[in-house]
Amino acid sequence: MRTQEIAQRPPRSGLRLARRQLLEKGELPRELVGAELARSWQRSLQAGLQPAGRMPGAPHASGAQLARALEQQRELVAHARPVMEFLAEQTEGTDSMVILAGADGVVLQALGDLHFVSRAERVALRPGATWAEQYRGTNAIGTALAEQQAIVVHSEEHYLERNAFLTCAAAPILAPGGQLLGVLDVSGDHRGYHPHTIGLVRSAVRMIEHRLFETHHDVRHWHGLVLRLHAQPEGIGTLTEGLLAVREDGALAGANRAALRMLGLEWPQLARCRVEDVLAEPVHLLMDWFRRSPSVPRIVHGHGGTALWVRVEAGRPLSSLRAGAPPTVVEEAAPVDALAALDTGDLAMRSTLARARKLAPSAIPLLVQGESGAGKEVLARAMHESGPRRGQAFVAVNCAALPETLIEAELFGYERGAFTGAAREGATGRIREAHGGTLFLDEIGDMPMALQTRLLRVLQDRQVTPLGGGKPVAVDFWLICATHRDLRAQIEAGRFREDLFYRLNGFTLKVPALRARSDLQALLERELAQLLPGRDVQVEESVLAAMRAYAWPGNLRQLASTLRTACALLDAQESVIGWHHLCDDFAEQLRALEAVAPAPVPEAEDLRSISRGAIRRALAEAGGNVSEAARRLGISRNTLYRRLGEEPAGSSPAARDE
Repeated sequence: MRTQEIAQRPPRSGLRLARRQLLEKGELPRELVGAELARSWQRSLQAGLQPAGRMPGAPHASGAQLARALEQQRELVAHARPVMEFLAEQTEGTDSMVILAGADGVVLQALGDLHFVSRAERVALRPGATWAEQYRGTNAIGTALAEQQAIVVHSEEHYLERNAFLTCAAAPILAPGGQLLGVLDVSGDHRGYHPHTIGLVRSAVRMIEHRLFETHHDVRHWHGLVLRLHAQPEGIGTLTEGLLAVREDGALAGANRAALRMLGLEWPQLARCRVEDVLAEPVHLLMDWFRRSPSVPRIVHGHGGTALWVRVEAGRPLSSLRAGAPPTVVEEAAPVDALAALDTGDLAMRSTLARARKLAPSAIPLLVQGESGAGKEVLARAMHESGPRRGQAFVAVNCAALPETLIEAELFGYERGAFTGAAREGATGRIREAHGGTLFLDEIGDMPMALQTRLLRVLQDRQVTPLGGGKPVAVDFWLICATHRDLRAQIEAGRFREDLFYRLNGFTLKVPALRARSDLQALLERELAQLLPGRDVQVEESVLAAMRAYAWPGNLRQLASTLRTACALLDAQESVIGWHHLCDDFAEQLRALEAVAPAPVPEAEDLRSISRGAIRRALAEAGGNVSEAARRLGISRNTLYRRLGEEPAGSSPAARDE
């Protein structure tokens, strides 16, 4: 991870002179500021920010919006929280705080010294606040996201003068496929600046990314190999090791930064590479090593001649890798992106994901249809992360969750004093927040007709005018809408504009309901791995059978809620989720299904065994009398004789006629 400490720490007088020249002439003398600081200040100026005076309105998530963001990023939060607590211990008493923000710059969690936290809250450095550069100017969180590298912003290097009391060190957090997930930051009083802080932050990010890789490519649940690489055999299994995930066909599926550095790769190359592109040893040889001596490190060679130690790990049987045989040749390696993470085996969902992947680069307006809780927003977010706008904002608005009196201001923004109760500084609105990125309008079928007209005008003119007047502002965003309603029926009923429907429906993607999917087992495993990272937890067979028969009216959202409750009730030493780990009302519903479930149809051999047993019992009860036994069985004597002829010798009581 490259680190830019924005400066060789330029003197304060030089920063003031540079800021004045930027504002007066639109230019920055490079001898006064570094390239990264210059780029960030220029971006801040282009966003319309002024260093001094009142700051324009920056979005701040409501309690419900923050809860939704934490839910969407629960895997990141789960792995980051223990590391944040460790980092907070290391920096205790230094007048600082540890912050986790999402890829959109929204602060998700923060903890640290109480005295400094109260000071930080005065500049909205708290959960729910957005610290993207376009709203807060140059700052470690927003600039690390914009530059996608570790960075230090000290005192007056902040674009906004009100933030000059801060010194901040931040580093981006990446998924094993290279997708930007968020940023980890340590912010403190500028008088306590220490150059080692950025090193602590980078190490903490490495710990988080290591755990994310281990979860995504846990060999107990994933078909493929994991290669642990290091220049020394003693380095394998430590935080400094390189991690490389290899699919069954030899395609690379994931990595950490250390592995990319060792192999001379960049993130964009990862999805296009196979193991033979980076190592001299073929994949079937790596598999042979694992089968013969899985715990023994071996030496592999990069194509540049670099020798590395490797330990090969694998879990489930790999169907296409036979010992001593080359892998099956495939036409195209499976893609590695946010959409691939949603493919857990269901064919209908896989078809939807394949279409979504083709549409992601196009910016065609999309309509995602599916039942509530089926994963429409998850699909939309994955499309955003898999497309060319992935480094920009993903702004989600639930049209059904906002009161009709507030949704217009929420979407379009408003000028200062536009209405009673409006914030004094106004608000930019969610549409403008999505500029350059993706706007996701959930439950679009519930949008009031008056707002449909305004939205149509925005889509036609590519401009938005805030409430209370002001000049129209040009906007550029990818529009994805979602609904569980039949919009054509809504049009017929006069509740939805037909012209808007054709504007937002460039293509329709359908998300299958959970009850219609064939991958419940894989979904359970994925959810449990996220909820309990590092633990191998299974679902009891009888519970699993009842879950398969259940209709899941709340779909994936209900499944996640059910498992969260079950995991909370699971004792530390338990590894199986049983009936007593379920909510009482849910367990009752499953028990009812179990009670009415049809008995399994016996196999043919089982039927013959049942028939022979009935004949033996009837003969025994009739004292061997064939006529009486036939009467008791309700069959003729001839049929009984024929059945007796099919019996193995000596297996029935002696039979006699009347």
